[in-house]
Amino acid sequence: MNLQTLPGLFISHGSPMLALNPEQVGPALGRLSLNLPRPKAIIIMSAHWESESLEVNTGVRPETWHDFRGFPKELYELRYPAPGEPELAEKIIHLLAEAQFSAHANSSRPRDHGVWMPLLHMYPDADIPVIEISLPTYMTALEIYKIGQALAPLRKQQILLIGSGSITHNLRELTWDQTSSFVPEWASTFRNYVVNKLTHRNYDAILDWQQIPFIARNHPTIEHLSPLFFAMGTGPRFSIVHSSFSMGALGMDIYRFD
Repeated sequence: MNLQTLPGLFISHGSPMLALNPEQVGPALGRLSLNLPRPKAIIIMSAHWESESLEVNTGVRPETWHDFRGFPKELYELRYPAPGEPELAEKIIHLLAEAQFSAHANSSRPRDHGVWMPLLHMYPDADIPVIEISLPTYMTALEIYKIGQALAPLRKQQILLIGSGSITHNLRELTWDQTSSFVPEWASTFRNYVVNKLTHRNYDAILDWQQIPFIARNHPTIEHLSPLFFAMGTGPRFSIVHSSFSMGALGMDIYRFD
């Protein structure tokens, strides 16, 4: 069997409503999956699994977790019953150990919407094994980047690596008027700075995230940017798959790392 190399991805997963109202990013995710070789498995780091230690989901079939409130009933009826793959999860733990990261198995963690929501658009049949890894709150950007590096060899085994977060994420400053297309300058400046540095392979400028213009306004907390550090570690060649804003300041970019 000839295995093909898959990229690493950073996906801005947006509001939970993306599952029901795909806007521009849903079709972009669908096209992306059609243009990639079918993954043997998917490994994903989500902004919504913050942990005190590095953990890997070893469950056989984790539950779909609706980790949000106040949305339409239809959203809570959605399920993404993709299987896990405990053997691959143990391999991930071993690879991380070789890279001097102590990771722990977690067989009971359900899948948060940072995992299942983008995958609904990419692989709606939910028939590809999915393994989630956690985002340790104590880790630096460089350490998260090195986790991506440690798992990057799995790309050659036709395994898709994804960081699921958001290129901008200040929910208090969103425009809930769906007819408005105005993007505030502080959001576009931040996004353009990140893209410029990644395009010129200046990854150090992104890992030094506290110096990015308007960082505090775009990310009052850092967990939605951190999966980008993971994705950066998976490959040195950056390209843009999709770029748009939703609700004014919510960046919906998708990046590819080869």
